[in-house]
Amino acid sequence: MARVLTPRAEDFPRWYQDLIAKAQLADNGPVRGTMVIRPAGYAIWERMQSEMDNRIKAAGAENAYFPLFIPESYLRREAEHVEGFSPELAVVTHGGGKQLAEPVVVRPTSETVIGEFMAKWVDSYRDLPLLLNQWANVVRWELRPRVFLRTSEFLWQEGHTAHADEADARAYARRILHEVYEDFMVNVLGIPVLVGRKTARERFAGATSTYTLEGMMADGKALQLGTSHELGQNFARAFDITYTSAERAVEHAWTTSWGVSTRMLGGLIMVHGDDNGLRVPPRLAPVQAYVMVVKAGDGVAEAAAKLRDALRDAGVRVGLDDRVDTPFGRRAVDAELKGYPVRVEVGPRDLAAGNAVLVRRTDGSKTPVPVADVVGAVRDALDADQQRLYDEALALRQARTVEVGTLADAVAAAATGWARVPWSVVGPAGEAEVNAQGVTVRCLLRPDGSVPDSDDEPDLVAVLARSY
Repeated sequence: MARVLTPRAEDFPRWYQDLIAKAQLADNGPVRGTMVIRPAGYAIWERMQSEMDNRIKAAGAENAYFPLFIPESYLRREAEHVEGFSPELAVVTHGGGKQLAEPVVVRPTSETVIGEFMAKWVDSYRDLPLLLNQWANVVRWELRPRVFLRTSEFLWQEGHTAHADEADARAYARRILHEVYEDFMVNVLGIPVLVGRKTARERFAGATSTYTLEGMMADGKALQLGTSHELGQNFARAFDITYTSAERAVEHAWTTSWGVSTRMLGGLIMVHGDDNGLRVPPRLAPVQAYVMVVKAGDGVAEAAAKLRDALRDAGVRVGLDDRVDTPFGRRAVDAELKGYPVRVEVGPRDLAAGNAVLVRRTDGSKTPVPVADVVGAVRDALDADQQRLYDEALALRQARTVEVGTLADAVAAAATGWARVPWSVVGPAGEAEVNAQGVTVRCLLRPDGSVPDSDDEPDLVAVLARSY
């Protein structure tokens, strides 16, 4: 059989594009830099949304929606913010056939417009903390687009909060970082993320601290999968977000913002995909078990439907493929491309022996299982393969991360993976030097791996890599 995908080892970027197309996840949109997310890809995004939304609400935030169009003057009120986004802004100057009195920006992020309304809604310390989240699209004009990773328009959630003091804001930004993002990425996406602090050079425009979650892709490059920011009082001052304290003093609030996007779909592909297609972690998969009729025969379709129903009743997300007019080989290849964690193949010969065949996407293993035992076998396989995907990704990261002592060695190591080097060896000057060679400081860590509170703590470790 002719190969369906370019092998990863031969051309990783081509493999990535092949997989997206052949697994029917997305297409390029009609405007350069945009994308059309197809049903198979959007089903995965919906599962991501659902899992994330539950965690965000458990952290106390409430969903809202803010306008797509933002007055240009709003961005200019926070100078550092607009400077950070200027090259990426899409600006509307005409509407309804007329030139607008004031240009409007298509939101690159919503700190400014949400800041405007926080100022209206917050009056007293009793109104704090104000914890908001929105699911939306944003536009950042991308010069080098790549589907899911960097597109001019993408989907995301963005959280924005206001607090009475800095300690509370910091604690909440860290809570989102760990209890929402890290928990989701590790336990649902099966991606072992490195959680750390961004350097001043890499910090979000207008933030006082940026925390990041970095994943290693199968080619050794890093991908920033999410960020959480302390904004200090910068936006509160720009938008006059003030409150009257219990002591009747007027104070500026302390704000945070945090977000993840459809970039996680790109990360999912590049961490878990193989030369046969996507491998979706079972806890994330829209379809966890795919029951397939191999070919027509006495009682085969009925047996497959009963297995579908039994799996559904057991809480498994299940699909049924009984299209016997389509060659089974073609259907099996399609199922592998889409990454269904488990296939249950039902054919006349196996059914005559009282069995179905359990096929596991992680390793391609095929095991005859008595029909009566299929539900239990599927659930066991789903649990085991969720852990297996995480373990494989962690083993890769460990194998391709090295400890070095010089900038030259760090740049060399970044050709195939990540380098850990003392931050004191790098510093702002060294960071600029490696940036010129296509390498970035992905994050700073304490020696014990925890997240530092500042760039100035002693003995910090910098993680350097090439990135998407």
